[in-house]
Amino acid sequence: MAQLKIAATYMRGGTSKGVFFNLADLPAAAQQPGRARDALLLRVIGSPDPYGKHTDGMGGATSSTSKTVIISPSDSADHDVNYLFGQVAIDKPFIDWSGNCGNLTAAVGAFAISQGMVADVPENGIKTVRIWQQNIGKTITAEVPICHGEVQELGDFELDGVTFPAAEVQVAFADPSDGVLFPSGNLVDDLDVPGIGRFNATFINAGIPTIFLNAAELGYHGTELQDAINGDAEALAKFETIRAHGALQMGLISHLDEAVARQHTPKIAFVAPAQDYTSSSGKAVSHAEIDLNVRALSMGKLHHAMMGTAAVAIGTAAAIPGTLVNLAAGGGERQAVRFGHPSGTLKVGAVAAQCDGQWQVRQAIMSRSARVLMEGWVRVPPFA
Repeated sequence: MAQLKIAATYMRGGTSKGVFFNLADLPAAAQQPGRARDALLLRVIGSPDPYGKHTDGMGGATSSTSKTVIISPSDSADHDVNYLFGQVAIDKPFIDWSGNCGNLTAAVGAFAISQGMVADVPENGIKTVRIWQQNIGKTITAEVPICHGEVQELGDFELDGVTFPAAEVQVAFADPSDGVLFPSGNLVDDLDVPGIGRFNATFINAGIPTIFLNAAELGYHGTELQDAINGDAEALAKFETIRAHGALQMGLISHLDEAVARQHTPKIAFVAPAQDYTSSSGKAVSHAEIDLNVRALSMGKLHHAMMGTAAVAIGTAAAIPGTLVNLAAGGGERQAVRFGHPSGTLKVGAVAAQCDGQWQVRQAIMSRSARVLMEGWVRVPPFA
């Protein structure tokens, strides 16, 4: 049997990269949600891979690089394109469609423009691409720089976690909360995890459902790098157990066993007051240049930088006095926060306000960058 040849673009967006598809280019059976689509995308990435390498696929065997994106023109006058994200498990035959990837969002506008899905692209300047994020049903806008009628990818914007500078893309998440911002109605809850302990926790639905904990209560400083967590199997198991109990308390699952099939959400992160540390690249980060330290796990491992959607959750929680994130940043009202992560620092802004006693977030904004790494065709064996 011959391999299938499917048009695809391999792109970096923020600190992630993934395989992008125009929906119309997928085989007919994969243009609809279901087993055929999942089987195709799993084979594209090279999952499941018991060796954890993705040698026979396009994935990079990390949560940041095992990603797929499907883009299609929007049928709504309020949006330019639809964006569907699939987080591909590495060692299991599973794709999680329950959440967004904020980092890859930065590449969606550029891809859509290059595919001719966006009208009225200027010769020079900024094109605002209106994105409908299908996984979570939210509107996102991306400010894509244009030069000589084409997407400008190169520039001097530096993003910690990305080796080389590129053009800045500002991404704005409108009303990023998923229903009720705080599912329990509390800014801080007790999270009791049998056999592990009782923790203070902030449960928030903003950008992506996230569980925030205090680093000190977990026995950490908040300055840890990947090796300190990812090389400790016992610690990873503990985080996954805490995450499962948190998901149950947030109402995202009805039974603990369901957390296994929902690896992408919720995220779990721990916060600490600003401290000096050395990033994974050897860069010295001073407490004076950040408001707090944050470490987050994605797909069961400590992230090498920060997920874009988790950054939205951080910015939103920081803007609301009394959350664990806000308290770690020093408390009080704020509309922007700069936090330290394993690869360096990141600034994110959020506008939050109370309405009838309920907190609401109107918008969260951050800057990322994006670049095409390769384009052409991906080849895969026939899929079931």
